[in-house]
Amino acid sequence: MSEPGHVPDVPGQLPEGDRTVIVSIARGGANPSQQATAAAGGHNTLPPGTRLGEFEIVGLIGEGGFGIVYLAYDTSLGRHVALKEYMPSALAARVSATEVQVKSERHESTFRAGLKSFINEARILAQFDHHSLVKVYRFWEANGTAYMVMPYYKGVTLKEALKAMGAPPDERWLRTLLVPVLDALSVLHAANCYHRDIAPDNIILLEGSGRPVLLDFGAARRVIGDMTQALTVILKPGYAPIEQYAEVPTLRQGAWSDQYALAAVVYFAIVGKTPPPSVGRMVSDNYQPLGKLAAGRYSERFLRAIDRALAVMPADRPQTVQQFAAELGIALDGPPQHAGRHSDTSGVLSRPGNDSSAAPARKRVVWASAAAVMLAAAGVGAWWLHERVPTPARSSAQSTAAPGSSSTLALRTPNTASANRVEPPVASSAPGNQSASSSVRRQPPSSSLPPFTASGELARIAALADPEIQVKVDLPVPRAVVNRDKLRFSLTSNRAGYVFVFVVDPADQYLLLFPNELDHENQIAPGKRLVLPRPSWPMLAGEPLGANHFVAIVSLAPRDFSALGLTHDSVFASLPRAAQEAAAAQRSPTWSPFAGAAQCSEAGSPCPQQYGAVTFKIDVVKSSK
Repeated sequence: MSEPGHVPDVPGQLPEGDRTVIVSIARGGANPSQQATAAAGGHNTLPPGTRLGEFEIVGLIGEGGFGIVYLAYDTSLGRHVALKEYMPSALAARVSATEVQVKSERHESTFRAGLKSFINEARILAQFDHHSLVKVYRFWEANGTAYMVMPYYKGVTLKEALKAMGAPPDERWLRTLLVPVLDALSVLHAANCYHRDIAPDNIILLEGSGRPVLLDFGAARRVIGDMTQALTVILKPGYAPIEQYAEVPTLRQGAWSDQYALAAVVYFAIVGKTPPPSVGRMVSDNYQPLGKLAAGRYSERFLRAIDRALAVMPADRPQTVQQFAAELGIALDGPPQHAGRHSDTSGVLSRPGNDSSAAPARKRVVWASAAAVMLAAAGVGAWWLHERVPTPARSSAQSTAAPGSSSTLALRTPNTASANRVEPPVASSAPGNQSASSSVRRQPPSSSLPPFTASGELARIAALADPEIQVKVDLPVPRAVVNRDKLRFSLTSNRAGYVFVFVVDPADQYLLLFPNELDHENQIAPGKRLVLPRPSWPMLAGEPLGANHFVAIVSLAPRDFSALGLTHDSVFASLPRAAQEAAAAQRSPTWSPFAGAAQCSEAGSPCPQQYGAVTFKIDVVKSSK
């Protein structure tokens, strides 16, 4: 047995250029044992020295919510490998040295479906042999779970490489990257298999050669996400095409889906940020074409091909890899070789069908009303997005409709919120009053700052507001029940202004709920009622349970919150924990950086800084009892 973290010095191990790390923890100069022990494992990880057949665990490479990747030593062939274990931590736990067991019976079917897809993914990848597709050497079931063994790759992700460059790569560099990736996709697509998760952190550039390899098909992750309605775990906003947000017959997934994601990767490399989320573009397309943004720096043909592959509707994109490559001016080497057609992989890699190569129908009618609902990658408290569409459809969240009824799409956001009980910032309302108002008399701010909490800062924003700007929130019911009640509240103000609504969920996730990528119209007229959420983005209460704190701000001028460090990777901008702490350090007794700063477009003209604000709290409950 090896000592923990020790890598046996065995002759015949793979050459340095052919050993890479499956996840992005490898750094130049680190040896395998240092790389493997760089990530601290959780209580479900196997300790170094554990034997699984002929493989001995050396250390941890990476751990996610659905699997664990280890550095292992193949004692039969004398080489290091990456060994991936199926371990959905929300559904199962380690019950002995190696045994995995489902936590409860209600998780059994979901766990088994994920296990099946994990094995099917390994079986399919084992049949491919392409230098830019991750290779599976072996897979098997044991100990209540399953494992797959892959090459131990060393390199950096494309995301890391682009960050290290400091400037956008030139067209030649991008073409060199795209040739092997497109060739790999042609092999996949010829077998009716689709990656469906192409992103800069899922492409690794091998040390030495720089050759790109597509990683992490995430089959089990998708199936579990589908069954639990947690689309936030399977979609990457900016890279995910619209057809991945729900299964609609007229918007099927196919080769065009991977081409959208790959084009988004190129867009990110050139611009430094992703294209707007496709779901938001269905409602209001504010996509800035590369043909304008990068004109003169890249060939017109190259930019035009990327812009076309990023069309919102699948039918408007190139339908095959070969067509996409031709539009880019890239020649692929001959007809793709593949391992034959695969009939079923639990809806994961394979999407076979009688018309799998046909262009999707050019229809926007259903999605004009339904797309606004699909904010699944957004991240706002315990709310699901809820909408009825005119024809039955099965969403990625596995929602179903009875024959003859309209279909309900309920796509989940990362966290949750619900219930409608008012809690004014300082003074409380009379018993039974279900409204909150900023017109109550506020206490003067204390000369000393209280310890920072995300929800407490919302109350401070309201306490520091101008009492002359009276904002009132009305809520229809005192609380909301999971899977039944929708989020609904209304705002009124005695002054015209711009509305901003922030929410802090039970896990202290800090989000800008309104305005958002789907709804930028945030002006309010004096005495006029603004009802939120608007019909284009309804939200249904979901788990987890707990208190969700809101602040509604009405500012006399538009406000800029960019200094906070908000991230805009999804429909709703979020404020990471580190950014919260950095902003909290700048607070003063009379000022909160979380309130943003007024920003007027006309230079030299007075810009009013005043705002009114009111807080309220919504609790998510299991039932109305």
